[in-house]
Amino acid sequence: MFTGIVEEIGEIKHIRLSQTNDSSFSIKIRGSTVLQGINLGDSIAVNGTCLTVTQYNTKSSEFTVGVSPETLRLTTLTDMKPGSVINLERAVTPSTRMGGHFVQGHVDGTGEIVDVEKEGNSMWFKIKTTPEVCKYIVAKGFVAIDGTSLTVAKVFNATECCFSIMMVEYTQQNVVMPLKKVGDKVNLEVDILGNLTVSGVWLEVD
Repeated sequence: MFTGIVEEIGEIKHIRLSQTNDSSFSIKIRGSTVLQGINLGDSIAVNGTCLTVTQYNTKSSEFTVGVSPETLRLTTLTDMKPGSVINLERAVTPSTRMGGHFVQGHVDGTGEIVDVEKEGNSMWFKIKTTPEVCKYIVAKGFVAIDGTSLTVAKVFNATECCFSIMMVEYTQQNVVMPLKKVGDKVNLEVDILGNLTVSGVWLEVD
């Protein structure tokens, strides 16, 4: 479980085919904050995708994660290359401040940035996604975009399947999204609480 509050921006060092499975990949990543207190098998959200640490080296500030074929199909990790910058967050602990929302690191699908506008020091992003994902996105609710917890400002009509978010200056300086441009893809995870409500799973207990 994660909060969607990005701890640092990391960098892809290399992406390689797994030595034991020709359809899986391993990714080596440079990061320092997320290596504090790290152990093999720990979970780290990489652009909002929960991945397992298989190797790490605190001296070189590098770690390796494995990526399954299913994860590659559902996320934008296939678009990554050496030098790509990424959002990183460690899994929560019992003492973690829940400053964002409940993020599982299980990407629901991808979206495409269709418009970017500046308003003062803030930035507007309009994102188009699939009907399957869009039906769970509600105005003033949460969505994790590349692992960043953000508030949905507006949801457009169902045919358009678009929503918008506004990013304040501080957030811009600490996540990778402001480096993206129109046409770029992002990972999306809808708010699990909103998902349960829309799905009709939410139950009242007497």
